[in-house]
Amino acid sequence: MTTLPMTIARSELILGGQKSGKSSRAEQLAAAWTLSDPLHEVMMIATAQAWDTEMKVRIEQHRIMRQKKLPRCQTIEETIEIAQVIEQYSDPKRFLLIDCLTLWLSNYLSPPPEQNNVGFSELAASFLQAHSTLLTAIHNCKGPIVLVSNEIGQGVIPLGAETRNFVDQLGLLNQAIAQACERVTLMVAGYPLSIKGTA
Repeated sequence: MTTLPMTIARSELILGGQKSGKSSRAEQLAAAWTLSDPLHEVMMIATAQAWDTEMKVRIEQHRIMRQKKLPRCQTIEETIEIAQVIEQYSDPKRFLLIDCLTLWLSNYLSPPPEQNNVGFSELAASFLQAHSTLLTAIHNCKGPIVLVSNEIGQGVIPLGAETRNFVDQLGLLNQAIAQACERVTLMVAGYPLSIKGTA
């Protein structure tokens, strides 16, 4: 399989569809970072929430696979305040991996049942502020940062206003993060395609 070189950008967004190889590519970059210097660290910021049994199994499978690929990786589970985590743990010797922005957006726009009285427009307004804070955190990050997100707007237009709004919001988020990042890579069937920046 032909792949892009494992050079580390200051900031990179990795996009792709479901099971396109996004997380694997990010983990390969993280592994390359740890191999380049014994003092280099990797920290993953995981945004998934285990709402049901299937999701719990998925999260556990990811943990096991990640432990094999990145045995020295620390993981922080943060579903909402990822910008604050980036600011807290940013370090020239630390590689930050955020996986993924799609679930982060979902956490914002699909709050727990006790907050169901909040309208979508209010949630979206709150998210825009968080979105702005994240862009600042990426810009100020002292070490390399890689963010993973889904590309979901290329298929059939989904039914339902809330689903369409989610697709719109994710597309706008991806555009903003791509503009903020030094490099953007699109994963297609396990192959990385360079969209922005040098490979």
